[in-house]
Amino acid sequence: MFKIIKIGLIILTANLFGLVSVQADRLKDLTSIAGVRSNQLIGYGLVVGLAGTGDGNAALTQQSMQSMISQFGVVTSAANMNGKNAAAVIITAELLPFNKPGQKLDVVVSTVGQAKSLRGGTLLMTPLLGADGETYAVAQGNLMVGGFGVAGGDGSSLTVNVPTVGRIPGGASVEKMIETPFLDSGNILLNLHQGDFSTTNRVTEAINDVFGTDVATALDSTTIKVRAPIDPSQKVSFVSLLENIEVEPARPRAKVVVNARTGTIVIGGDVRVSAAAVTHGSLTVRVKEDTDITQTQNIAVADGVAATVPGDVVETPDTNIEVNEEFARAFVFDPGVELSSIVDALNAVGGTPSDLVAILEALREAGSLRAELIVI
Repeated sequence: MFKIIKIGLIILTANLFGLVSVQADRLKDLTSIAGVRSNQLIGYGLVVGLAGTGDGNAALTQQSMQSMISQFGVVTSAANMNGKNAAAVIITAELLPFNKPGQKLDVVVSTVGQAKSLRGGTLLMTPLLGADGETYAVAQGNLMVGGFGVAGGDGSSLTVNVPTVGRIPGGASVEKMIETPFLDSGNILLNLHQGDFSTTNRVTEAINDVFGTDVATALDSTTIKVRAPIDPSQKVSFVSLLENIEVEPARPRAKVVVNARTGTIVIGGDVRVSAAAVTHGSLTVRVKEDTDITQTQNIAVADGVAATVPGDVVETPDTNIEVNEEFARAFVFDPGVELSSIVDALNAVGGTPSDLVAILEALREAGSLRAELIVI
């Protein structure tokens, strides 16, 4: 029952959106500038100071501890290390565009070994590498862990959230800036978040209306090339004006999106159905197997006297078959029917999520659903 209600609300919401006129959006919400993007960083490090929730005698952690201590002139063997208070971890961070050396980054620390919790731990200095293998930041600091776990002597345990993952706000310092083509290029490339030829054309016209003819040129359904000033200070001002230009996006392609795992169905406002008749019903067959047990009686005669004695037990199969067929529910779609009629018809059927998916798939196979059916 819950899923049916949820689907009805989602379809109704899509219907309301389809009835409301499309509002103009800023270019900063519709596009992104080529080359202005974040970069992923990753590193391998060691967390120490744990309260006995570390990796124990894991070879990886012991080798990491021995390698770290050897940097301070202490000679020891990895076999002599006990890692119950330490954990081998992977550190990830996101280097934002135009981050300069000395700026701070948030980092996420995750265990890779047998550690049960990182609560109370401290991450030792760890270089963070980019995809090219170069060091762009260095991370270190005390972890913030949102979860915890406890265990009893009898083997029982309780875990809340994920204690094996922690964060260090501002825990990494940028050491190297990633060069971007933004300041050196004479053109700016705007990439639409969702490619569409009509929207690309509208963006091009809007930019030319503001800055003059031939300033913007549409390259394809996703990219618009914009001539920009060479002077960096003028380029920043130019982009500030550019990203605040408002454009009314073109109406998207007609789509019906079905989430097969949750039963969620979203129908776009431009979905149409050609003439079709739909009949929906179900046939239920229940077979119940049972066994009847009968106690037989035998008659014994001795010295002219007859007596009844229990005989063998007889088992008789008893099968009960019930057939229940619901009345077929039929509805007709007129040519070019719009979203509101589709929603009304599907809600009138009152089917389950799987029933609705079956109806939509049948309409598509019949060629009546004038939309792209996407199953995720």
